[in-house]
Amino acid sequence: METLRLRGCCGTLRVEKNRIQPTCGGTLVANATHRSNQPERSPRRAVASSTGRPAGTRFKQPQQTASGATARTRTSARQTAGAAGRSHAARPAAGGARPIASSYQAPARKKSSPVPVIIALVVAVAAVALVVGVVIPSVASIFTASDEPAVAAGQEVQVTIPEGASGDQIASVLSTNHIIEDPKNYYAAVRQLNADALLKPGDYLFTTGQDPLEVVQQLVDGPNVQGVSLTIQEGLTVQQTADRVEEVYGIPADDFLAQAKASNYVADYPFLEGAYNDSLEGYLYPKTYSFSGTPTSDDIIRALLDQFEIETADLDLASGANGLTSQELISLASLVERETAVEDERPIVASVIYNRLAENMPLQIDAAIVYARGGGSQSVTYDDLKIDSPYNIYENTGLTPGPICSPSISSIQAAVHPADTSYLYYVLSSANDGTHKFSESYDEFLTNRQEYLDSRS
Repeated sequence: METLRLRGCCGTLRVEKNRIQPTCGGTLVANATHRSNQPERSPRRAVASSTGRPAGTRFKQPQQTASGATARTRTSARQTAGAAGRSHAARPAAGGARPIASSYQAPARKKSSPVPVIIALVVAVAAVALVVGVVIPSVASIFTASDEPAVAAGQEVQVTIPEGASGDQIASVLSTNHIIEDPKNYYAAVRQLNADALLKPGDYLFTTGQDPLEVVQQLVDGPNVQGVSLTIQEGLTVQQTADRVEEVYGIPADDFLAQAKASNYVADYPFLEGAYNDSLEGYLYPKTYSFSGTPTSDDIIRALLDQFEIETADLDLASGANGLTSQELISLASLVERETAVEDERPIVASVIYNRLAENMPLQIDAAIVYARGGGSQSVTYDDLKIDSPYNIYENTGLTPGPICSPSISSIQAAVHPADTSYLYYVLSSANDGTHKFSESYDEFLTNRQEYLDSRS
């Protein structure tokens, strides 16, 4: 019997006798790079292949000590007058009384020994010598760069230039790793080679103290370190990501899942604050990554979280949007991701979700039912629709408590900037090209659904 694919409200259904099959938005594979800017990272770093879409980001440049800076230390000496038996005449203020002459004479004093004075002078000279020889150089060393190099030149260093890295970010990576100590020399080389728009992200092998022109030229030529690629498709769950990591690198999926806890990374990635069930669901950004050597679970997770931070840097998720928190925005984006593979439709699908939330209508999205039952490709049944789970948004109103997959940047953007519509329903188009027809009324939805059914008969 032919299988018919329907959407009821927001949900998408396949009707085959009394069984319901879910249909979810397809997944797309995009390529980009990750940003690695976290302290105390493993030297194994990842890079993603560029998709051509910029992912602008800025990050705080590590504090640098300016070379050649000098500190000026000012010292002052106070002279004291204390000769024994010396009398002082007080000077009156202008217009004041003159001093009164007196016939009283002070008794004669004994002549003081010069020994204490000599000892005091010796001590003073020693103190000055100590200040000049020890204190001043010590203070100056705080403010001046050492003439000695921080590390020996010629040592091999592997670094990663993230996709979308700014000039300041690249200069920081090179300076921190002692490849080009002074960022001014990096900028001078970029200007000399006119390479501002030609630098490529990726993994590079340089040497400490390398000639700046050689470094910039290599950045223009592209990565000189190759690694094994890992593709995380859009719409994958953490479990599916763990399975993919095991397939590519042999890291047991259970080990990856044990490491993939929000509490392990929230200190370095504040956007994970409040993640539902301590899960990284929704935040392991889908791209194609390249790791040199054999990465650990931590290396891979940090690479994916870095990329999420880079991709979403311009969206200000921390401030929330449309009455939703950052966590809720990613949950909504994950639903959009699974509902349509057509990028242009995602803002419209997002608007339907917002409109149904405003009407307190169940979202009725089948992909959430699949997530609630633990995944699988089996058909969704009527029994599945009765699963007791907060992810069952046929039975419950509101969003799912957490994301159901890793959304693409276009789905996240749609969640933040939905289309302005009054639509409450959608169903697959009779064109059978993966697009949808949207409607404001249930009657119109039924008409569109019938058109789709007729196109399949």
